[in-house]
Formats: sequence, C-alpha cells, structure tokens
Amino acid sequence: MDDFTTEIIASAEGATGTKDSLQPSQRQDDKYHQQQEGQKKGWGGLTALRDRTSIQDRLVDRLLQQVMPIDGSVQDNNEAVPNPFERPNFNLTIMSNNFRRFNSRIGVVFRFQEKVEALLSWQTTSHTVSYLAILTFVCLDPYLLAALPIAFLVFGILVPGFVARHPAPPKGTLSSEQSIGYSPAGPPLAPAATPKPAKELSMDFVRNARDLQNQMGDFSNGYDKVVELLVPIANFSNEALSSTVFLFAFVGGIAMMLAAHMLPWRLIFLVAAWTPVVLCHPAVTRLLHQARQNQGKAQETLARTWLDGWIADDVILDSAPETREVEIFELQRKSAAGEWEPWVFSPNPYDPLSQARITGDRPKGTRFFEDVMPPSAWEWSEKKWALDLWSREWVEERIITGVEVETEGERWVYDIWSEKGDRTGVIDTPEPVQSKDMAMRQTSWEEGEDAIERRGDWRRRRWVRLVKRKATPES
Repeated sequence: MDDFTTEIIASAEGATGTKDSLQPSQRQDDKYHQQQEGQKKGWGGLTALRDRTSIQDRLVDRLLQQVMPIDGSVQDNNEAVPNPFERPNFNLTIMSNNFRRFNSRIGVVFRFQEKVEALLSWQTTSHTVSYLAILTFVCLDPYLLAALPIAFLVFGILVPGFVARHPAPPKGTLSSEQSIGYSPAGPPLAPAATPKPAKELSMDFVRNARDLQNQMGDFSNGYDKVVELLVPIANFSNEALSSTVFLFAFVGGIAMMLAAHMLPWRLIFLVAAWTPVVLCHPAVTRLLHQARQNQGKAQETLARTWLDGWIADDVILDSAPETREVEIFELQRKSAAGEWEPWVFSPNPYDPLSQARITGDRPKGTRFFEDVMPPSAWEWSEKKWALDLWSREWVEERIITGVEVETEGERWVYDIWSEKGDRTGVIDTPEPVQSKDMAMRQTSWEEGEDAIERRGDWRRRRWVRLVKRKATPES
C-alpha cells in the first residue's frame, strides 16, 4: 500500500507543480495569480477541494484493487467478439459518476410517485373519483385494458406535448368578443418540452437526493418487515405454523381449481380496485384507527388463540425420523502364500468388470471398520453392522459376472477365471468348498463347454447398517 500511495502523491504533485521547482519569472507570475486568487478565493477553495477529492478517489481505487478480488480481470486475447453483456468491475469513480447521473434523472419517477400518493390520499377529490370511474369501466369490461396504453400515450404524452408548443393565450389579454377558447391554429409559439437532467448541486438535484435517501430507507424498512412477518411462516422455523399454512394453501389451491370458473371475477376485481382507494380516505382511516384501538386488538388476540389451539390439536410433528440403509463392502486379497488378507472397506464391490478393475486403479475406502462414517447429515440408527446374508441378490442387482457366490457360511463373493482366459457367469456355492475341490470343479456356463474354474485374487462381502436423519440444532 505504501508504494502506490507514494506513487499517487508523487503524480499529483507532478501534475500541480511544487513551489521549489518554479523559475524566478514563474514566481513573479505567481504573485499576480495570487492576487487573482485573492479576488476569487471561493472558486479557488472549490478547485482545491476537487483536486483533493480526485486524489482520494484514486487512492481508494488503488486500495480496493489490492484488497478486493476482481472477477473477470483476466480476458482471453483470442476473443474476437466482445461480450455485449459484460459490465465494468467495481470502481469508485464510476460508481460516483453513475450516482450523480442517476440522481439527476430520477426526478421524473419521484414526481410520478407524488402524483400517485396525491391521487390515493384524496387530495383532489375530482381526480380520485375520475380514477375510480376508469377502474370501474376496466373491471366491468376487461377488454378496455388493451386501450389504456394507447390512451395514456395520447392524453398523457402527445396532447401535453402539443399544448406545450401551442400554449393558450393568457387570461385577460383578449376582449370578450375574441375570447372563444383555446385554438391550436398558427405556428408553434414555444419550444418543445424536453426533460433535462437536473444540474449538480441545484435545488432539484438536492431534492432528488433527499427523495432517493428516503426511498432507500423505506425499502430497507419494508424488507425488514417482510423478513420479520413472512419469512418465519415460509421457512419452517416454526414447523407447526408453516405446515398449517401449507395445508391451507394446498386445500385452497384445489378449491380454486374446481370453483374458479364459477366466481364473479369482474365483481371481485372491482372490489379489489376500490378497497385500497376507499381505505386511504382520511375519514375512513380515522374510523379504522378508532375501531382497531377499541376492538381490533381483542379480535386479533381471539383469532391468534384459535389458530394456536387448532395447530396444537391437529398438526402432528413428532413422527419418527427418516431411516435409510447404507452398505459397505469388505474386500480381501489373496497373498503370495495363498491366504486371504484384509485389504479395505470400500463403498464399491470392486468386481472383475468394474471401471476401477479395468483401469487398474486400487480400491478406495478405509482400512478399519471403525473408520467407516455415516453420510453427511445422517447418524447411525443401529449400534453394529450386519452381514448381508442374501449375497446373490446384490450380485444380481448390480449385474455382476465372473464371480462365485457363497449362499451359505460367510457369504463371500469370489472372483473366478477359467483356463481359457474368459470370464464366466455366476457360480453358486451352497456350502463351503475346499480349494483343491474347487480347482477341479468344472462348469458349462455361457459357451456350453467344460472348463476349469479357479478363484481369483479378490473376494468381498456386503455389510449393512441403518442410519437416520440428524436433527440440526437451531442457531
């Protein structure tokens, strides 16, 4: 950080110049400039403040580049066509510039919001009644909704734009004989009304910043209120309440699918459109506030008591946790002396035609039984592992060939191979067989010819154990 800080300060000093580096003639000029600056002290202070701010911005940019990881900083030089959706990385200068531009142009949105608030709060009764009349026509005849954008374009944009270029004469400037009303005849009398961004540090700019500040606060408060009221209902932090909401929503969805065609939708939309406007009337607002203070809290408490009682009686959440069966394969390998040695406990049987055997990979797993762990988010439901006595079933489920299956005894599944070098099918060994008898055993499996089958170097058997869902402690 010291290196690029020194670099920035040095570059700033090189750009503005220092007093020691000036020539004598330049110093005489400085006296004249100082007199000029004395006359324009206010503007000189603003210039110095702007230069200082520029240095601070550059310093913060370099600091952020050192601290923050920038995604997409490495680009492919072979890329011929640039990505049109690529956005610049975080930059303090760009963010400041974009904020000023945005704040200069956001005034139209706030003015529209003020008009909507005035309309809904009944500040001008005639305007609100006209709005309700339009809503009534649209709700009773929904096809008029398609004409609303066109009507807004004509009466909200084109007509005001035309009137701005052809203004009416001021009242009282014409005699009574000539006062025949508005007339659009004649050439344009005024320039076209073009919205312009507010100038920086003007009253409109400051007013937009104030409104933007308040809107950010309103959004944050609304977001927090939604998280406080709705999220606990939907995220099953209170499982009984969320289950009740799910039940009501599911039943309501089925009822709507069956009875939606019988509902008077035009009347419903009409009531839904009128209700918020009527509730915003000052007289209605006062009545609702008084009613809530007198009886609203008691009714709310009664409804909550009934809901809590219904949840406690009808919602059952004490069911047993979900259980599953997990498996592990005990693999053993034949040593040079011909004895079987424990090798590994693997999640795969490592059969002769498995991918690991074909590619020559070693079996993966743990060496000791105690090191086998349950899956993530699960815990053991039983204390011990149990040997799977139905060894032929899991062999057939996996379509494993080239093995010999013990259906009695220790239930080992051996690799087998023939002297021809062909892997054969599955051989059942109903009882333990001596190795010398097994070496001479003959079978005709797939090719219909007798061949001497011998056990391979690997054998495995399957162990199973139950696991159950682990309850996550509430934070």
